[in-house]
Amino acid sequence: MSQHRYSLAALTVLELSPPDMVEVAAQAGYDHVGLRPIPATPNEPTFPLLTDAALLRETCRRLRDTGIQVADIEILRLKSETRVKADFERFMEVGAELGASEILVAGNDDSETRTLDNFAALCELARPYGLYPHLEFMPWTGVKNLLQAHRIVAAVRKAGHDNACLLVDAFHLNRSASRLEDLAKVPHEWMHYVQLCDVAGSIPDDVDEITREARSERRFPGDGDIDLKGMLALLPADILLSLEIPTEGLRNQGVSALERARMALDKARRLVET
Repeated sequence: MSQHRYSLAALTVLELSPPDMVEVAAQAGYDHVGLRPIPATPNEPTFPLLTDAALLRETCRRLRDTGIQVADIEILRLKSETRVKADFERFMEVGAELGASEILVAGNDDSETRTLDNFAALCELARPYGLYPHLEFMPWTGVKNLLQAHRIVAAVRKAGHDNACLLVDAFHLNRSASRLEDLAKVPHEWMHYVQLCDVAGSIPDDVDEITREARSERRFPGDGDIDLKGMLALLPADILLSLEIPTEGLRNQGVSALERARMALDKARRLVET
């Protein structure tokens, strides 16, 4: 019996509302879901869990009825103009109501010092809600690679915020040219979940092309070129695996969200458990 738990990430089935996402996760055989109370980009579907009380109630009802749990909520962007408490407190309240435990955080600020300060303030705000902010590195953001994310999280934890965590996405680990040797230096207690996917080919020279790949053209685990087994060997043995695998090509061919969710889980299990 596998010791791994699997979560269906929002980006894999982005067209679904939160209640429908919970249903699809249950039907496909997942243990958890990752939900987006706020959209990550201006052009994606908006399902306003922060302001639509009926939608929030229905999502919570589906969670109770299916037994699916919320792993993470996303995505909080730390920007130069961010005011942590004013901007994010309602997000924390909704996360707690959903029963989430993790928060996905991006550093969209070129000032590492300000990102560090805002991440520390976010961890302080999240603490009473039992939430663990995970800083994710992405090549097109202010936190571009694993070494930089490690540096920021280490400083925030040293300042006393022991809920500060680091999120590794297999895609960004590859496309940022971060190294497994550096991943081996990240303490296990900093990582509560990991985002699992694959990607084919060499790193594009154009960061816009990397962004496009990340949002629409990933591959299922084992169908690309990432050393996923090498990556997983360096992570906690029981780490939650969030399957974030947008495949716009399949969606455009009419492959349903449920079918794509099942394909992602089948491929992940085949890679991880054999």
